[in-house]
Amino acid sequence: MADTVAPRQDERKAMSLSLIPGLGQFYNGQALKGIIFLALTALFIFEMFTFGYGALVGFVTLGSVPKQDHSLFLLIRGSLQIIITIIFLAFYGANILDARSIARKINKGEKISKTLKEMLHNIYADGFPYLLIIPSYIFMAIAIVFPVLVTVCTAFINYDFKHTPPAKLLNWVGIENFWNIFNLSTFRDAFMAVFTWTLIWTICATTLQIVIGVFTAIVAHQPFIKGKRIFGVIFLLPWAVPAFITIMTFSNMFNDSIGAINTQVIPFLNHLIPFVDLPTLAWKTDPNWTKVAIIMIQAWLGFPYVYVMTTSILQSIPETLYEAAKIDGAGAIKRFTAITLPVILSVAAPIFMTQYTFNFNNFTMIYLFNDGGPGSVGGGAGSTDILISWIYKITTGQSPQFSIAAALTLIISLIIISVSLFVFKKTNAFNIEEA
Repeated sequence: MADTVAPRQDERKAMSLSLIPGLGQFYNGQALKGIIFLALTALFIFEMFTFGYGALVGFVTLGSVPKQDHSLFLLIRGSLQIIITIIFLAFYGANILDARSIARKINKGEKISKTLKEMLHNIYADGFPYLLIIPSYIFMAIAIVFPVLVTVCTAFINYDFKHTPPAKLLNWVGIENFWNIFNLSTFRDAFMAVFTWTLIWTICATTLQIVIGVFTAIVAHQPFIKGKRIFGVIFLLPWAVPAFITIMTFSNMFNDSIGAINTQVIPFLNHLIPFVDLPTLAWKTDPNWTKVAIIMIQAWLGFPYVYVMTTSILQSIPETLYEAAKIDGAGAIKRFTAITLPVILSVAAPIFMTQYTFNFNNFTMIYLFNDGGPGSVGGGAGSTDILISWIYKITTGQSPQFSIAAALTLIISLIIISVSLFVFKKTNAFNIEEA
């Protein structure tokens, strides 16, 4: 009977020792790595004693002494500590997996790094991508995850004009803010009106700018069109001029009494077209006409981007496809529906989706044209406010409702994320084939 050779390293023992980070690495003969892991653990423990524990306690209690404890600062500090703790827990799990992985390599007879020079060489050879991506993850945690976490937490506290720290302490109220949005008449009626208009605005403005952009690109792409470069420059003008200036200019042009639309354009059309008597319209004082105006303006502002993108897509379609379709007897409409449109949608559908999400939160257009007016639908919202501009108003008004605003922000985020993921899945936007 042949003698069996016992493994040189016990993987389970290595993992068990790694419950204290670094000991498993010492067991595997990687003393330098063990020292680093122990040092990082000691640093985290020190941070917990000096800052972390108090931050977590403050996060739970939000303070106990008014005018002395600042609940908002405690919330922010606690949110930061939660992120730090999660990062350490990820490191803690990686430490255990590393001990098992190294023990397994030793049992397989593979060489492991023990000296600093060998560790640096292995990091450069095998872990260079991680060196590049880890700083971006840390930056993402601080710049993106941290503000999002604070916003999420704010949606579950009573942060409003009646509870302003440090004069008043904040408290955790659970889903009360969400309940108020959908049940209190003040917010419920405003939310339904604003949300409905937000959907109408997003669908109409974005669809119109996409249709105009695709249409102009297809027309300009036709071989019988002369001066394509001139048309290209003209179509890009709305994109070239800063939107801030354009919107303010249009706001003045649509002024009811002295705006160019009512005083010059409509009279010119009445004079130009016989038997037509167009009335002047209340563009800035009638909510319905204000909505029509901002939809038209956004279509004019947004179509150049779609035009440029569609033009590049059309140039990539082989002419042989159209020639074959003509031979088969396909007309212009059939060629468009069978060749042009499917190609455009297959490439640009995810980008079109970003246009919808952008307009869903297009604060600039709503705020600069008429500040969400005219009129009001209650809850501090104007008749043309969309969700994002309503959030701005209820946080900057005389009676700010920060927690309600945070809850609305979460609702907006869930809507956008859900719809975007659904569309991206249907269009296979995230499916990247392996080379």
